[in-house]
Amino acid sequence: MTNMNSSGVPTPPAKAVAHRYLSSLRPQDILVLQGSPLLGAAFALRHPTVQDLGPLVMLMSANVLLVTHIFMLNDWSGLTTDLADANKAARVFTSRGVGRGEMGVLTAGLLVLSLLLFSRLGPITLGLSLAIATLSALYSLPRFNWKGKPLLNSVTHLAGGILHFLLGYSLGSAVDRRGVAIAIFFALIFVAGHLTQEIRDHQGDAVNGIRTNAVIFGPRRTFAASLIFFTMAQVILLLLALGRLLPLPLAALIALYPVQLYWSRETLKEGLTYASVSRLQARYRVLYAVIGLAMVVALLRLQ
Repeated sequence: MTNMNSSGVPTPPAKAVAHRYLSSLRPQDILVLQGSPLLGAAFALRHPTVQDLGPLVMLMSANVLLVTHIFMLNDWSGLTTDLADANKAARVFTSRGVGRGEMGVLTAGLLVLSLLLFSRLGPITLGLSLAIATLSALYSLPRFNWKGKPLLNSVTHLAGGILHFLLGYSLGSAVDRRGVAIAIFFALIFVAGHLTQEIRDHQGDAVNGIRTNAVIFGPRRTFAASLIFFTMAQVILLLLALGRLLPLPLAALIALYPVQLYWSRETLKEGLTYASVSRLQARYRVLYAVIGLAMVVALLRLQ
């Protein structure tokens, strides 16, 4: 039932308001970015106890808020260009009935709540979350516009990928050589995935004059670069397992990589269209979810 405010103007029910905001989010992307810090915590908490459950829940709650803030800040900053992109216009938050001012307030509020939760987990974890939020601002805000600076935007994702894994790792361990080495694997995937997204959004970014790697160097060269980073990640994974920084059975996961190479070849043959690259993203995300699950199982077997 619709309520009336003091001015006699109908106000939508709370359920409709909540749906309006929730439909403006990117749930799949937010979910994907929970994996890295969660696995970081899993590697750090070698012998987890019931007492670790509270901090772990707080970490994941804070990370959901932080990642949601990052995507919302990106959407808020890129409103004009997203509206001019035929592949994105229908999903823009203003198309869902959310004003730019409302989105700005909500975006800032999520960051504050996130940092408050991270502050309960210690100064190192808070510092890492602040560093991630700073990189996000440099990347998204028009004043800095690192999104439109080739190579620098990839360096941002490399650093952000390392910090994001260490965010979870700091929950149960000091940041050490082992943690940084494992973090590099996740960071390389993060960079490769970012390049793939640039290829997907190439046409819209070119129209809007956004100087991404795919716009400046071309989709095919950027696609080759993304494959190089994915390959480097797989090599790092193999070396970490053989060096016993990861459980040795995880070395067998290298056998999954030819599947991704086959999918990539098919995507290249289809011309790197928005649809084909989106399909590739969905496929390799499942592949890396399997790798993440295998890591958790391997760690549990060591308990």
